Amino acid sequence: MSLTGISANRLELLQIADAVAREKSIDKEIVIEAIEEAIQKGARSRYGADHDIRVKIDPKTGEMIIKRYVTVVADDVVFEPPEDAEEPFAEPVGIIRLADAKRTDKDAAVGKVYEEVLPPFELGRVQTQMARQVVTGKVREAERERQHEEFKDRVGEIVNGVVKRVEYGNVVVDLGRGEGIMRRDQSIPRENFNIGDRIRCYIYDVRRETKGPQILLSRAHGGFMAKLFAQEVPEVYDGVIEIRAVARDPGSRAKMAVISNDSSIDPVGACVGMRGSRVQAVVAELQGEKIDIIQWSHDEATFIVNALAPAEVSKVVMDEEDERVEVVVPDEQLSLAIGRRGQNVRLASQLTGWQIDIMTESQESERRQREFAERTALFQEALDVDEVIAQLLVTEGFATVEDVAYVDTSEIAAIEGFDEETGEEIQARAREWLDREAAEYDAKRRELGVEDGVLEIEGVTLPMAVALGEGEVKTVEDLAGLVPDDLRGWFETKGAERVREPGILESFGLDPAQAEALIMRARVAMGWIEAPPEPEYEEPEAVALADGEEDFSNVFAAPQESQA
Repeated sequence: MSLTGISANRLELLQIADAVAREKSIDKEIVIEAIEEAIQKGARSRYGADHDIRVKIDPKTGEMIIKRYVTVVADDVVFEPPEDAEEPFAEPVGIIRLADAKRTDKDAAVGKVYEEVLPPFELGRVQTQMARQVVTGKVREAERERQHEEFKDRVGEIVNGVVKRVEYGNVVVDLGRGEGIMRRDQSIPRENFNIGDRIRCYIYDVRRETKGPQILLSRAHGGFMAKLFAQEVPEVYDGVIEIRAVARDPGSRAKMAVISNDSSIDPVGACVGMRGSRVQAVVAELQGEKIDIIQWSHDEATFIVNALAPAEVSKVVMDEEDERVEVVVPDEQLSLAIGRRGQNVRLASQLTGWQIDIMTESQESERRQREFAERTALFQEALDVDEVIAQLLVTEGFATVEDVAYVDTSEIAAIEGFDEETGEEIQARAREWLDREAAEYDAKRRELGVEDGVLEIEGVTLPMAVALGEGEVKTVEDLAGLVPDDLRGWFETKGAERVREPGILESFGLDPAQAEALIMRARVAMGWIEAPPEPEYEEPEAVALADGEEDFSNVFAAPQESQA
């Protein structure tokens, strides 16, 4: 771009701005503003940096006007330097004190602005280079902003491009009006590209960075496979079939959960297509990646069973608090459920969002027998009874000594072969054993140095106090400074695996609300926070009946369901 002659042909100046705007796909006004700023810098270099010089180019005629502005300020005004100002701080350009202005203009007043039109001038070599840098920088900045605005709303789309260059496994793709990058971990393994190859990618993120917008592309993202199915399956494109979840091991295997909004359409069959024509088109694009298409279900257990296909599932036990599920499969199905290198269960876990533990029927049977034997041995020791009686109690569903000690005596007496006297005797032994155990726990609690105040926190039992002491939580202040995960445990991702970190009270099975309540009560006891207000009790409103009777039946009425 030639800027040496400011008095150059006006039409030529507009033609230059128009050509740059078309080449860079930006507004012509932005280019003209960049030229104006460049000429302003050149003018200040010529006339002095302390002058407020502004340049205006008419976008229709190309006529350029250079003006110098001087603003009158009060004599005593002090300009405070901004926080990021460098030393020494210079006052704003283009100002004149009132006393100085009155020497040449008796009508001068604070706020008055003097304008002076400056003659055109020729830029020198240094000024030309500086102007060129200003224009180039402004145009590049505008081009980056245009790219960001254009692609930020295209996240989640598939785009076609041409491989521009390959750097250390990262592929730079020319998208026409922008440039994207596909990092090595976002490409399909064993897939190589050469310069000039046409490529289809998925835009999964657009970031604004100092070096320009980063358009991040992927062929390994789950959204890429979902969008490919939308292109191949009209029902998915129209929204009749929804893709609810996708889990991929790029280049090897994938699982996709689908559901139909039309009961007459089979979502799995529609995605597979006649003789697999639709799914094969996607498989070909994904370099032979095997795809399991499964039926999504509102019922979590059913969805998990479907996700583990082709393995058969005998039983599912769910722990909703920790989002873990224990799946029991026939012995011969174990290797199929786990998959090669754990691929099947790993993909099923990603698809459902649940941590899945696989167990065979024989392993589950062994565990049940072990638990039965452990509970039987506990009852034999605690209640001083023979094995038959202990087994009867376990069979009836009693799991702990507390269950036996505090249940209604009639429930024990109702067991076949037991009577009221036997039930009372068993409960008496259970309570004696619990008292001895409590004394032992209390002695251990004192030995660990756990203060009495911890036991005064509502919800803290003696076994909990011992566990807290073993976890170096010995005062109310120690307990108040914890977070629920410290008590319950948490998961950490180490490498490619999620590892469970045990909590101090993990063995007590606290849910998140219970763990948080313990900590909040400790904080209230420490005076860190105020106790929440007690809910106010309202007397039920009596309805007058005949003969002075009152009706409180509304107190026990079932609550009405709210109408949406």
